[in-house]
Amino acid sequence: MRKLWPLAFFLVTALAQTDVSFWHSMDGPAGRLLSAFAQEFNARQAQYRVSPQYVGDYRDAETKLVAALRTGAQPVLFQAEISFFPRLVGEGRALPLDPYLNLEKAFVEDLFEPAWNYGVMESRRYGLPLNTSTPVLFYNLDAFRAKGLKAPRNWKEFEEVAKALTSRQAKGFIFVTDPQAWLFEAMVTSRGGNLVREGKPNFTSKEALEALETLQRLNRAGALSVRSMAESTFAQLDFVRTKGMMVMASIANWPAAENFSFAFTLGVAPVPREPGGKVPMGGAQLVVLKGASEAQVRGALEFWRYLMEPQNGARWVQASYYVPVRKSAIPLLEGFYRENPFRKVAFEQIAQAQERPRVPQFSAWAGILAEALEKSLKGGVPPQKALEEAQRKAEATR
Repeated sequence: MRKLWPLAFFLVTALAQTDVSFWHSMDGPAGRLLSAFAQEFNARQAQYRVSPQYVGDYRDAETKLVAALRTGAQPVLFQAEISFFPRLVGEGRALPLDPYLNLEKAFVEDLFEPAWNYGVMESRRYGLPLNTSTPVLFYNLDAFRAKGLKAPRNWKEFEEVAKALTSRQAKGFIFVTDPQAWLFEAMVTSRGGNLVREGKPNFTSKEALEALETLQRLNRAGALSVRSMAESTFAQLDFVRTKGMMVMASIANWPAAENFSFAFTLGVAPVPREPGGKVPMGGAQLVVLKGASEAQVRGALEFWRYLMEPQNGARWVQASYYVPVRKSAIPLLEGFYRENPFRKVAFEQIAQAQERPRVPQFSAWAGILAEALEKSLKGGVPPQKALEEAQRKAEATR
C-alpha cells in the first residue's frame, strides 16, 4: 500500500488543480515563449494549470471565439486584439476585473500608461496588457544610402522618397490594406486626425482624405504596390526581394521577417508625422471571459502577474520585439537595444502613441474602411467617393 501513496498524492493534486485555458494568436518565437511561460508557471505552483492554445491570427481567433461563445465552449483567458476588445466588453462577454485585482501602487506606476489605460472602459477594468506595439516604417537601408536618402520625417518627404526609390524593378512603397485599417489609421492620426469622433465614424475627415489621396498619387506615379491582408505574404516577399523599398507594419512583424534571407540591410524608422500627429497603439489585451469560475479568474490573474515580472517582460520583448509594458524591464533590455538600435524605434514612438477608439462597433467599421481602401487603390474609385461610401455603411452598422 505504501507504494501507492506517491501516485495517490499526484492524482489528488491533479484533481485539485484549476485549469485555466488560454487562447492566443502568437506563433513563432512569441508563441513558443508563451508556452514556456505557462510551463514555468505551472511548475512553480500547484494550484493552477494554464493551458495555452494557438488559435490562429487575430481574425481567425475572433471567428473561433464567436463560435465558441455560442456553445459555451469559450476559454477562460483570451488574447483580444485591441480593436476587438471593445466589442467583447460592449457585448457583455468580458468579466470586470476590479473586484479581483489588488495591485500595489508601485506595480501600477511601473506600467506604461498607454498599455495599462487601454484596459479600462466605462470606468471599469476589463483588459490586462500583454503585447503592445506601434506601427513603424521598414525600409531598404542600402537603397536609401545608394540614393543619398534619409528616412522621411513627414508625409511630404515620404512621397518624395517613395518616388525617388521607384524604378522599373521596384516600387517605392508597399501598402497593406489590413482588415482593421490600422496602417491607414496611422496615416490619419499622424496628421492629427482620428477615424472616430464623438463615438461615430469619421472617415470623411480632412486627414483621412489627405491620407488616401497621398496613396492615390503614389499609385498614379507607379510608386505604390497595394496588397490586401490575404496577400501579406506576397508583401513580405516583395520587400525581401527588393521589389518594394518601404513597407509599414507592426514592429512585431520583425521576428517573422527574419525567417527570410535579406539581401540588404534592414532599416526601421518612425511613422512619418506632421506637427502634433500621433501613432495608434497596436497589440492586444488579455480578457477573462464570463463563465469562468472564481478560481479560474484568480488563476488567470496570477498567470498575468507572472508574465509581468520584469525579467519575463524582457524575455518577451526579445522574442517578439513588442514594446515593453513595464518600466523596470528597460534596464534588462539595454544590451538588446544596443545590439541593434533600430529595435528601439517602436518603444521610442510610444511617447507619440494614442489608444485606438474604444467603441464596440469600431472593429466592424474598420473592416468597412479597409474594403473602401481596396476599392479605391485597386479598383480606381476616387478617394472622396470611397470614403463617403464607407462612412455611410459604417453609420448604418449597429
